[in-house]
Amino acid sequence: MAKISKKTPVEIEILGEAGNILGQILKELAAKAVPGASTAELDDLARRLVNVHQVQPVLLGYRPSFAPRPFPAAICTSVNDCVQHGIPSADEVLAAGDIINIDMSIGYRDMVVDAGITVGVGNIEPEATRLLAVTQEALARGIKAAQPGKRIGDIGAAISSFVHSRGMSVVDVLCGHGVGYAIHEEPNIMNIARANTGPVIEVGHIYAIEPIVNLGSKDVYFDDDGDGYSVYTMDGSLSAHFEHTVAITKDGPKILTK
Repeated sequence: MAKISKKTPVEIEILGEAGNILGQILKELAAKAVPGASTAELDDLARRLVNVHQVQPVLLGYRPSFAPRPFPAAICTSVNDCVQHGIPSADEVLAAGDIINIDMSIGYRDMVVDAGITVGVGNIEPEATRLLAVTQEALARGIKAAQPGKRIGDIGAAISSFVHSRGMSVVDVLCGHGVGYAIHEEPNIMNIARANTGPVIEVGHIYAIEPIVNLGSKDVYFDDDGDGYSVYTMDGSLSAHFEHTVAITKDGPKILTK
């Protein structure tokens, strides 16, 4: 396994500044996720906001190993049964009752933070409200489990045990990851894991923790014949995702992207 990088106190301070900016941007984007807005309009706003805050839209032009082409937007917009990596489009117009995940990474002073939020569009169904609440609480429990001296598997164990206790499923083919110098670093942080397994959590580690929860089955499919990025629930059920960049300190985990 590749070595997990440790960030210095100065670097963590920079990441905290970046996290504050990303939190502000996501808040503004979420406020514009209203009936009648297209996901392309949200991406346009994201591009304007990175210019206002003088940060870099890390996803724009990013090309992971599986992708057929560089990512064409500043944010991922995943609506309803789209689990992750949705590409903004002028043809995708939000309607009341939808839920949308907005996922974004920014670069600031040579450091990178990553965060995501899922919000309802207008009035949403009670089961959708419950899905969002369960996913957000799963993130909180995963973060709480990221204590120095514990192991990476403790994070996924906390997430999955809570979600399963609420009768929902956790996507197991996508995961959290290290972050800070680049958008994806070691280690992979699986959302389903056994406690007391995996690398030791150490002070100076920076993690992007991101549970992905489905109302129905955990099974998903990758739209390889479509845009090459989007991932959908196999059964068409709703999916939600929340993500924070978290620093491991001697006092425990610290959220950098509030």
